[in-house]
Amino acid sequence: MRIISGIYRGRVIHPPKNLRARPTTDFAKENLFNVLGNLMEIEGADVLDLFSGTGSISYECASRGAASVVSVEINAVHFRFIRQTAQDFGFRQIFPIKANAFLYLKSVTKTFDLIFADPPYDINGSEEIPNLVFQHRLLREGGILVFEHSKNMDVSHLPYFYERRTYGSVNFSIFRNGENL
Repeated sequence: MRIISGIYRGRVIHPPKNLRARPTTDFAKENLFNVLGNLMEIEGADVLDLFSGTGSISYECASRGAASVVSVEINAVHFRFIRQTAQDFGFRQIFPIKANAFLYLKSVTKTFDLIFADPPYDINGSEEIPNLVFQHRLLREGGILVFEHSKNMDVSHLPYFYERRTYGSVNFSIFRNGENL
């Protein structure tokens, strides 16, 4: 696992063997950020990384100059890894939070430019994440939600759906907030 671009481009991250996360592949992450680069500016953005796992997306956004990155992870081992790695890299803009992502979505009052959600594929209720984001108005005007999911899930019927991208076994559904896009 490595950081694709930004000030820490090429840095390799070595998660411990006891992490049970399914990190987004470097190939999928690189392609996703190429797509995002055409839709928005990461530099200066406020980012929410739900189900952070190893923190790969958080580090990528911080390396690319995001103003703030909130990393929500419920697993204590993963949370500590994200917190330590952010500290080791000197990422002062990464704010790890140990919490249930579904409950966090229902209680957070901050809004974001980019929300990335990568729940475990088998977690019950994951298809509700886009609805929760928009019901609670967590995306700023023009903001983007990236929802990673299994190939068997189709959320294209939901409001604000923009497009689906597939990279190998990784599927991203992208949602955009705003009428004039």
